[in-house]
Amino acid sequence: MYEINADIFTQLHIDVARNSTDDFNLFHDSRNWHKIKGNPFNGPITLGFQLESLVEGKIAAYRRQADEYGLIEQHGLNFSNYQFSFASAIKPGQFVEVEIKASQFKTQPLPMLSNRIMVKSDASLALLGYKKESAEPLYLADADFSGMGDLRSEPDRTFLASGHFLKRKFMTTSNAKNFLCGSLRDQTEFFDELQDKVVFPEMFPCSLLSSALLEKALKKRHDFEKNPMVFTSHKISVDRTGLSQLKSTDALHILIKPARNSSEHDFGEPSATALDYECFGLVGSNNVLLFRAIISLSPLELLVQSLQ
Repeated sequence: MYEINADIFTQLHIDVARNSTDDFNLFHDSRNWHKIKGNPFNGPITLGFQLESLVEGKIAAYRRQADEYGLIEQHGLNFSNYQFSFASAIKPGQFVEVEIKASQFKTQPLPMLSNRIMVKSDASLALLGYKKESAEPLYLADADFSGMGDLRSEPDRTFLASGHFLKRKFMTTSNAKNFLCGSLRDQTEFFDELQDKVVFPEMFPCSLLSSALLEKALKKRHDFEKNPMVFTSHKISVDRTGLSQLKSTDALHILIKPARNSSEHDFGEPSATALDYECFGLVGSNNVLLFRAIISLSPLELLVQSLQ
């Protein structure tokens, strides 16, 4: 097992992360968290994608230490897959520890390199899951939007004929740098103007899903104070080949739709129960899939009841 020294998020880290991703969720707002009905956290909490970005950095350090990047290249493991369940929230000032279990490499039925990961806050479990490297995406592998047409012509924040909500974001190095800083990571590993180095980290484009989901709910006139929603799990596949070609100012088209096995209700309904969303990040006129994700949300009330 690989263990690291404890890290600490401050409210400034949270503010930097949420501002760089346009995340206006009240759970992270130091001035307005108390407006949330039945908020059990008694203060602002870190962002889910902020924690996953921290994990991304720790697993990258583990890969370098274990000399595993050659193995990844040899077997064409070009997809990064994250699978996490949220067990509890992390607040500013709490100690955060990331534990990475020893790597497991299998060639059957397909080559895959995986690690079990636990994130603890003040010794209590906060996040549990896996990071896996594979040659094909592990989630929503059959998705194909090549025939949808040029999404650049579609208005931002609209519902398409396919039923997807469209949110358009743009890649900027300044936001990515700030997101890295908010995630307790070194931005110079990815960006260096003097060397003309621009490499977007895996979790940054995915982190924009939060604001897209919030804007989708806003479009449905959702009341964020009376009917708060929380992440329960993330399943994400990122195409590292596509990520390596991403440039500053590139448009990212985020598509969101309730999963096929979910009920018909939507995030914006006050009576909503737990729901899975199929989410996609597309780039270029050919709608190349940069990431695909299954994001699970639950009303805060249901989560609190399950913990009692």
